[in-house]
Amino acid sequence: MTYQLVAYKFTSTKEYIDEFPCAYKQWKADTHCSKNHGYSLSMKFYFGANELDKRGWVCDYGGLKELKQILKDQFDHRTLIAADDPDIEKFRQLEKDGILDLTVLPAMGCECIADMLYKYVNGIYIPEYLGKSESDRIWCYRVEVRETASNMAFREGHREWNEDLFEGIGYD
Repeated sequence: MTYQLVAYKFTSTKEYIDEFPCAYKQWKADTHCSKNHGYSLSMKFYFGANELDKRGWVCDYGGLKELKQILKDQFDHRTLIAADDPDIEKFRQLEKDGILDLTVLPAMGCECIADMLYKYVNGIYIPEYLGKSESDRIWCYRVEVRETASNMAFREGHREWNEDLFEGIGYD
């Protein structure tokens, strides 16, 4: 399938810089990244619209407070593990023992987290928290996830691509 880039007339961004300290491992890596290690993740969301709302905004930044809380609940001071990590039961036991708070994700890495957040924001967050009328007007067309100042990945997409936003976003 070939995707065509779609430009929006207006863009607003919401960025959370070093807001989500967490630990994770990429068990499939053949480097030191296969060991549990930590980052303070930063995330940036690009909201596009061709028409502004009655206030002259793409979206209300204050109206995104629920998004920040959802991100905190999933990432802040948590250990992130891929659902297929062979050590997942050990991590579940550590959580039961009160040693860590665990978030199980479909897959691990900045690219995978950006993909999951892109799908969640467009498929669930905007329609449920901002409302149906806003979900027809606003699209989060880019999500960036940054581990460090030099390591960042992003997921980009557009409503016109008609992607399945619910594929692969499930997690514990």
